[in-house]
Amino acid sequence: MPQRYGLVRYLTGAVCARTGDEASGPALLLWGMALTGSVGAGSALLAGLTAAAAAGGPLVGMALDRSARPGRPLAVALAVYAAGLAVVALALGRLPLPLVVGAALAVGLVGPVLSGGWTAQLPRVWAPGRSARASTWDAMTFGAAGLLGPALAGAVAAACGAGTAVAAAVVLLALAVPAAWTLPGRAPRSASVSVAADLLAGVRAVLGNRSLSRATAVTAVSIAGTGMLVVCAPVTGLRVLGSQESGALLLSGMAACSLLANLLLARRSPRVCADAVVLVCVLVQAAGTALVALAALAPSPAVLLTGAALVGAAEGPQLASLFAVRHREAPEHLRAQVFTTGASLKISALALGTAVAGPLAEASVTVCLAVAAGLHLVAALVYTGIRVSAGPKPSCTPGRLRS
Repeated sequence: MPQRYGLVRYLTGAVCARTGDEASGPALLLWGMALTGSVGAGSALLAGLTAAAAAGGPLVGMALDRSARPGRPLAVALAVYAAGLAVVALALGRLPLPLVVGAALAVGLVGPVLSGGWTAQLPRVWAPGRSARASTWDAMTFGAAGLLGPALAGAVAAACGAGTAVAAAVVLLALAVPAAWTLPGRAPRSASVSVAADLLAGVRAVLGNRSLSRATAVTAVSIAGTGMLVVCAPVTGLRVLGSQESGALLLSGMAACSLLANLLLARRSPRVCADAVVLVCVLVQAAGTALVALAALAPSPAVLLTGAALVGAAEGPQLASLFAVRHREAPEHLRAQVFTTGASLKISALALGTAVAGPLAEASVTVCLAVAAGLHLVAALVYTGIRVSAGPKPSCTPGRLRS
């Protein structure tokens, strides 16, 4: 029973933090437009928040790994992120935009704590032997946040203004701080090593383990394709369904399908290993994105909705399986670094995908979506190209999804 309460507290904190994060992007975009009259200001702020993730992930993970009470630095990082977001919002319109974007860049250094930093603590609140199901519940918090965050930002902005929407995101982030602070501790590390050695060990843990490096590379390439789909959604919604708002609803529908897929996964795990589920999911995403591209070329609401549903339904199990691989393979003393480094690489890949998609979608939405589908296929090729040697702990043998 204490473990159940611990998991509930963990999941509650994760939902608050991740919903606040998902709400902050649209809220900042709307706030930037309201103050400057330009979409570019909001886009620059979002780019600043995500650009520093690649550098911040290993640093945040190292701080968590070196602490006997990792929940404490996790809580501090959450508080810094929430306070930094508030400072950026208050500075916008009062200070030159480059300075505000620089502040957003600094805040973005701790961004990976919202995903990888949280998930790395899961084995301390739930029995390791049952962590596959707990990983699925954890992945569901991302689906819930993706569904609730943008909707909350839009609703609050419409009712009370974009500034209030930013404030709501900050409050949600702050609500996660107590849950992080009370996460269980662990025995302190016996050996003291330098910061540089710790960082190098974390990088080696990800790149030196073929299962970890394969899962990280596959999902990073895949999420770049997803980012391109997100950019194309408003234009595709306008072309096929008659309004740009329909494109936003399309993204919410994808998040709902992701959540439903993980609900089913939580009740009955697939009788294959987590590694294989990652491969199946990227193939399903490739097929779904190709259908969306087909619908953009020859407008068909049914084809569009089917494609979006396939993409969304594959996203949830892919994320849950990625977490399962990381929990299984990550060394205990480097667990947080493995998760935050992986999260930072995915955030950076997503930012790269959206950056490339902008000019490409202006030239041709169909071509942009075709490239997105191609990236998912490239991710599948990456999976087949990185071979994992057989060992005492088989990575793909029949049985329930392993953690």
